[in-house]
Amino acid sequence: MSTEAQLDLIFRALGNATRRAICDALKDRPLTTGQLCDLFPALDRCTVMQHLRVLEGAGLVVAAKKGRERFNYLDAMPIAEIHRRWIGPHAAGAAAGLLALRESLESERVVV
Repeated sequence: MSTEAQLDLIFRALGNATRRAICDALKDRPLTTGQLCDLFPALDRCTVMQHLRVLEGAGLVVAAKKGRERFNYLDAMPIAEIHRRWIGPHAAGAAAGLLALRESLESERVVV
């Protein structure tokens, strides 16, 4: 699959509020599918599983069976790649602009 096609899957997966909430729930530790269902009582188990499949297809969640339980892990690498490609370069420019503004204001400061 091409990089652009993979990015489309990632953005499509993150375009849903429930899937973003699932990623938030998994950011600190892996959770079983049952634990995720408990966190989203308005959703039935089938719906939670559908969201997990979309997240897995986008490479954002990795699942591993341990006995009878299915543990879901957040894979933050796709999000880190988005940051590296788009956010990082823009953040660096903004930081440089703020530094230049500060230096300009400090040079104009009048000492009384």
